[in-house]
Amino acid sequence: MRLHLLALLAKEPAHGYELKQALEQIFGTAYPSPNIGQIYVTLGRLEKDGLVSGVDVEQSNRPNKKVYYCTAAGREVLDEWVDSPTEGPRVRDEFFMKLVLAPLTGIADRMALINRQRRHYLAIMRDLVDLAQRTDHDNRPAQLLIEGAMLHLQADLDWLERCQEELT
Repeated sequence: MRLHLLALLAKEPAHGYELKQALEQIFGTAYPSPNIGQIYVTLGRLEKDGLVSGVDVEQSNRPNKKVYYCTAAGREVLDEWVDSPTEGPRVRDEFFMKLVLAPLTGIADRMALINRQRRHYLAIMRDLVDLAQRTDHDNRPAQLLIEGAMLHLQADLDWLERCQEELT
């Protein structure tokens, strides 16, 4: 969440509640925004690390609010994040370790493991379909996020079929 907030602050200064609203507006329900407490704790850490600077702004009839700005150091960290590739496929898949090792010990049957995992993935897929239907169709970032999750999940389901073919 650090870098997500930093990216929003690189766009424009904001206080914590505005950052929460921005995350909700951009991603909708596809990516639930953290609670306000988490946002302010993260902003405090970013400020301590010198990546943002906070300035108290006086308000009439209300407590002061702190507006945060992205610093030059924060911009450098953000540039590094944007320029670095994101992790790709995982070779050390936890499920695959279970699938190979558990039957060796007699703890579990491979087909039972595959079927349980398949049911789990299908339940997640149903939840994603429901989420896509509830998400504003004009919110392209949220729709793309959900679509990406569904495509990854479909690939995992296809891989389960391959494991079943090869290992059972």
